[in-house]
Amino acid sequence: MRKAPGFQLPYIQSEELYDLKQDLGKVIILTFWTSWCPDCGVDLPKKEQLYRTMDNQKVSMLTINVTGRERNEEDAKQYVKKFLKQPTLSDSGVETYNLYKAQGVPSTIIINQEGNIAYQFGDQASFMEIVQAIGELI
Repeated sequence: MRKAPGFQLPYIQSEELYDLKQDLGKVIILTFWTSWCPDCGVDLPKKEQLYRTMDNQKVSMLTINVTGRERNEEDAKQYVKKFLKQPTLSDSGVETYNLYKAQGVPSTIIINQEGNIAYQFGDQASFMEIVQAIGELI
């Protein structure tokens, strides 16, 4: 297991910064996505439902829009407004995406309570695999 790289990114709807450090001690689920990606359109609504049932004291769920792979920033903002309640960050191009060695979108990274990457799923992972992995850590 490798340490999860630290990062600070702005929320997509504001200039406020999120710092990964603030959630250490919880299970952290990061989902990298783009608005044009059909697989993201299947994955994100399921994660949104999961987000609404999660204990926010134990689990932090965040999505990260990969701005460097997005056609235009406005599409991403509209997508968030329509579909997402979970906190959404804007990547700096593909910087954080590359830090986490993400492959394709959606990519899901699960960080354990010690701040290590416990699981990493590419765009072909099933939602059930991801839920099982979360269950093993909580």
